[in-house]
Amino acid sequence: MEGIVKAVCISERKGTVKRDVIESDITPLGMANDAHAGNWHRQVSLLSFDKEEQFNAENAEKGVHVLPGDFGENLLVEGIDFRSLPIGTKFFVGDAVLQMTQIGKECHTACEIRRLVGNCIMPVEGVFAKVLNPGHVKNGDVMTVEVPEKRIFKAAIITASDKGSKGEREDLSGPAIQEMIEPEGYLVTVYTVLPDDQETLENEMKRIADEKLADVIFTTGGTGFSPRDVTPEATIAVCDRLVPGIPEAMRAYSMTITPKAMLSRAAAGIRKDTLIINMPGSPKAVKESLEYILNPLRHGLDILLGEASECARK
Repeated sequence: MEGIVKAVCISERKGTVKRDVIESDITPLGMANDAHAGNWHRQVSLLSFDKEEQFNAENAEKGVHVLPGDFGENLLVEGIDFRSLPIGTKFFVGDAVLQMTQIGKECHTACEIRRLVGNCIMPVEGVFAKVLNPGHVKNGDVMTVEVPEKRIFKAAIITASDKGSKGEREDLSGPAIQEMIEPEGYLVTVYTVLPDDQETLENEMKRIADEKLADVIFTTGGTGFSPRDVTPEATIAVCDRLVPGIPEAMRAYSMTITPKAMLSRAAAGIRKDTLIINMPGSPKAVKESLEYILNPLRHGLDILLGEASECARK
């Protein structure tokens, strides 16, 4: 599958309509000089030119005709139905490589197009990507598509550490999780280091789950006996349903390595369509526990997200 770039759009200030600048650099943080570029999972937005043309045709009688950038897209591409592609799909244009991290978005405030015709296609048809490799893009460039062989799950990593959040200690456990899960078909969309504060942890877990930023949240740290170890309490507080089998399995396996594993208070649960799992705080324990649960975890996520049936057979 391939398409043709019809417009390269940026807005230098948030709240202003994007405009076609014909060509631009794609930096490690997104489109050069675009106000929405940054160190997050929605660095570049993409929209199908065919969908925009369809929108214009359907609304011609209302006197509405949108131009490139009016829906907030960075790249308007002909010939690719972005909405039909799965998370994790890679896009190659020039030297740049992008990877899809989100399909659609919630419109918190009605845009001008929605106020005019009661509809805006970006929340449904638009997709977002992070930059894997920077490059240069211009109108007329060919974009090719690489669809992942197996389903990609979106993952968030939260490290709970007072010292880590202040920059007084390097986080080793969060990167250890990322290093292990990415080869297994997980795309990290959020990675953050937060203090051991229950309200702060709760708010971040709720934000990630409620905005559908991740299918699974891995936390690390804050599961011990210290008065500041409140990650399990935060997890239990935000979850709709608990999943006790996951931490029970990690403790049981870890106790074959060290009896100190019985001291872990880790919890796991589900908020809406997002699974939250408390991992240990040390890189060594993280690796041991993840190795044990990663295979059955994929099946659990398939069931949670409606991609597989339960295990019972006739």
